[in-house]
Amino acid sequence: MANKSTAVQAPFNRWFVVVGAILIQLALGAIYAWSVFTKKLELTGGGYEFSNKETAAIFSAGLAAFAFVMLFAGRWQAASGPRIVAIVGGIVLGLGYILGGFLGKTFLSQFICIGLIGGAGIGLAYVVPIAVCVKWFPDKKGMITGLAVAGFGFGATIWVKLAGSWFGGLLNKTSVFDLPGVQSVFVIYGIVFLVMVLLGSIVMVNPPAGWKPAGWNPPAAGTAEAHTSGGTDLRAAQMLGTPQYWGLLLMFIGSGLAGLMVIYCIRLFGIDSLQEHGVAPDADTAGKMAGTAMALYAILNGLGRIIWGTVSDTIGRKTALFLMCLIQGIIMLSFFYVGTTYVGLIIGACIIGFNFGGNFALFPAATADFFGNKRVGTNYPFVFLAYGIAGIAGPYVAGYFKDAATKAAQELAATATQAVEAAPAVSAEVWHTPFLIAGIACLVAAVLGLLLKPPKAAAASSES
Repeated sequence: MANKSTAVQAPFNRWFVVVGAILIQLALGAIYAWSVFTKKLELTGGGYEFSNKETAAIFSAGLAAFAFVMLFAGRWQAASGPRIVAIVGGIVLGLGYILGGFLGKTFLSQFICIGLIGGAGIGLAYVVPIAVCVKWFPDKKGMITGLAVAGFGFGATIWVKLAGSWFGGLLNKTSVFDLPGVQSVFVIYGIVFLVMVLLGSIVMVNPPAGWKPAGWNPPAAGTAEAHTSGGTDLRAAQMLGTPQYWGLLLMFIGSGLAGLMVIYCIRLFGIDSLQEHGVAPDADTAGKMAGTAMALYAILNGLGRIIWGTVSDTIGRKTALFLMCLIQGIIMLSFFYVGTTYVGLIIGACIIGFNFGGNFALFPAATADFFGNKRVGTNYPFVFLAYGIAGIAGPYVAGYFKDAATKAAQELAATATQAVEAAPAVSAEVWHTPFLIAGIACLVAAVLGLLLKPPKAAAASSES
């Protein structure tokens, strides 16, 4: 495809930027592979023996650091250029995982290294491909943001499978520097993530001033089209004063809560549900089934980013956001019942993953639509704060109800004077309430989506 500007010549084909973006995002998808480590970390006698809330806390710390560091990264890349921010992000991410490998014997060390440092590295690098791609593709914002972040979802599949099953599973067969499996994988992944982000950062540059895609002309300032296609540019301080910002933020919290909850607990839910309903004879078999569901979740997460983004370019961001949140709400309300069979668990996981992936194409594109293409790198991190909030709330709610049920079962067993040699069986019913909460949150987000309107011309014209 030719990408010659009608005014200014681009230094290279703009699709190279997409390739670099996907490479970076493949590495950043590491955070979604966390579920493959939780079983090892929570295993009684496995050397770690973390609680459900502790493994959830590490995951949540990574998500929160990811979201909040993006605020700084957005401003930094606008001031110093995107490439340096991506490079530093790759170094921080890689260093976090490498340190987590050497020092990660305790909950606190993993919380700091994998959660806070690793999450900060992801936050630094994540905004760069989005900001750069929107500037190179103002004519295809939905599709291109979907492609740019698709690697994040696909990357999770790669890292889950490499650690858990491919080639025998790195967790089962790997020991570097005489470290146990979990810590060995952290070291290996840290090195790989560092290299991948550094390679992708080579093409993370903004287009030349005055460049535009061949055959595309930006809408005239002040027109209705300009207010829904990135032709209006609001600074972050101006954006924060608009109802559109708060609407997007609350929608993202509600929609994100469901996907992040399921990422954290799908293995735990699958083990409880499939055993209780006689689908799997033991926890190990159920865990493998749930692992397959998680891998497919990750694949559909990546596809959802591309497809929802592309569809939104045709039907409009508002309609796409409404449909995505509505479907997600319905499946979350039914997932407790659907997940009682192996096929149902997989289908439910795929739908949830597909819709969850759509968030990461639709919300940055909507941010660019409402508040401007040029400032999406500094504005989107404020919308993405929702991800950090949902990342804390989703896993915590699921972990809270799971731990409460486990404690109750232990107390019941002790009262009955039964020896508790391992964690007692817990009814899958424990997952009903968390899924109900997430489903309602998604439906509220869908209603908010119906109320979305472009910023008024008066607000847009206030830019100084």
